[in-house]
This record gives sequence, structure tokens and C-alpha cells, in this order.
Amino acid sequence: MKDLLVTGLDRIELLRTFVRIVDTGSLSVAASQIGTTQPTISRRLQALERSLGLQLLARSTHRMQLTGDGERCYAYAVQLLERWAEMEAELLGARDDPRGTLRVQAPHAFGQDQLIAPLSDYLRRYPNVNVEWVLHDRSPDFKAEGIDCAIQVGVIDDPSVVAIRLGEVPRIVVAAPAVLGDAPFPSTTAELQRLPWLALRTYYTNEVVLICQADGREHRFGIQPRMSTDSLYALRSAALAGLGACVSSAWIVARDIDEGRLVQLIPQWQAAPLPVYLIHPYARSYPAKLRLFAELIRQRMPNLVELRASGRAKTD
Repeated sequence: MKDLLVTGLDRIELLRTFVRIVDTGSLSVAASQIGTTQPTISRRLQALERSLGLQLLARSTHRMQLTGDGERCYAYAVQLLERWAEMEAELLGARDDPRGTLRVQAPHAFGQDQLIAPLSDYLRRYPNVNVEWVLHDRSPDFKAEGIDCAIQVGVIDDPSVVAIRLGEVPRIVVAAPAVLGDAPFPSTTAELQRLPWLALRTYYTNEVVLICQADGREHRFGIQPRMSTDSLYALRSAALAGLGACVSSAWIVARDIDEGRLVQLIPQWQAAPLPVYLIHPYARSYPAKLRLFAELIRQRMPNLVELRASGRAKTD
């Protein structure tokens, strides 16, 4: 008579048994830990091998060794069981005790600086979650890269994602004092245009667009940048080296302005602030690790990104 364990046991349980056999190195020890008999464990192993059409363990009287197929199966099984346990925990309503790995994509500069504080808070609150902190300035590929959510600076034009607005980053015009030399600070946008310029290709290359803070008027002028880059940190370093003026996110140059390494030029004219979003794919339900991260980042972000031109946080 065919054993029910051989014909009907689900493959997840067969994989659990196989992983336990490999981890313990013994059918009898695995049986003891699982709370069953050695013959049952042996039948489960045989059932898994038959279902896959592969030999996973080479067995002899005195020893047991993984085959090449067995090594690959073990690696996949461990990964699958971890994901299965994570899914069970989420679906069973572990709302306040999230588990597993959260994979987050964030912009390079923002992710290295402003976002580490809320990330640290999240990890302290939820010790059973690990975070993979992926830094890219491009749009995330959620499916191909296994990204759970992303923090993105700039306009979101992808209708397939949920976009939660977190705040905005003011952008100001700055330069090192050496760029001005003995000349007075520019008082008009025309004087500003005559300075040497640096460009942040992500947001501007050959044209600068500034908005008057008093009345919303817009002024555009062309530039021929001495250097252009896609890195906010490189832009700041070039500005500090006196290579030219630039439009920079206020937060990254706030200390430089306070300590005199950079000066803000014509503060009444600024570039349009950049919106900051938390984005993730649509789903019928979301795991606790993602829901709680979104809640925390929404609470903490305004104090980090809604900055005054001086770089200090706004207070209500």
C-alpha cells in the first residue's frame, strides 16, 4: 500500500524535511527533531527525489553526501522556505511584528545622507526585519530586481505604481567665494548668467530655470557648463573647488553655506523644488514590513526634506 506521506504530502513539507536532513547530517536526528520516525523521514526523502526525478543524496551504510543536484536543490530550498515563512507571517496578520527582508531603492546622495536616520529608526523598531539598501538614481525595476519600494526624487510619470508624496527638496543657486573674486554678489539673474556654471545632468544641462520667490515669475537663461555630472556629491565638490556656480539641493550645501565655503546667490530666485515620493507596485494587500516602513518614512521625511533655503528644517 502506498504511504500517504509519499503520495500526498505537499512539496513544501518535503523540502523542509530535506533541509533538516542536510542540516543535521542524519536521518535519525532529523526524525527526532521533527518528531517522527526514521522510516518516515526516509520515505519523505524518496518522495521528493521521485517528484523531481533526481537523486539528491548519495547514501551508503556509513555516510550520506549531497549530489550535485542535491546541492542545488538545498540552496533553492533554503531560499524558498525563508520566503514561504515570510509570506505566512505576513498573511497571518503579523501587523506589528514584521519579518523578512525589505529591499529599498533610494537615490545615491539622498540615500547616503538624509535617509539613514529614518532607516535606523525603522531597524531599531522592527528587529526581525533586514533591509537591503540599494542606491541608484534611475527608476526602479521592481520585478526584475526584487525591489519592494523606492524613494524617488522628481516627478513620477509611471501609472503602474503607487506614489506617496513625502515632501519636497528646495534647490538654490550657490558658488564658492573664489568664483566671485573681488566682484560684488550678483543682484540680477542677468549677472548670474555671466558666471561660469556647473550642471547636474539629471535636472538641468544647458538651461537654468529660476522662479522669483516673491511673485512666482520665471526666468530662463542658457549656460555652457564647465563641468556636468549626474552626481549631486560631485556637483557639490566641484562647486567647493571654485569651478563655477550651480543649482543644488539645499540640504547638501547647508553646512557649507553656514561655514562660509559656499554662498547662496540671489536668494530671492530659486529653482523649482523637487518632489520626493515613496513608490511601490500596486497590490491587493501589502506586507507589514512595507506598510510600516511607508508609515514611518511619511512621519519622518518632512523634517528631513522640507528645508528652508538656509538648509534648516521648517517648523510649524
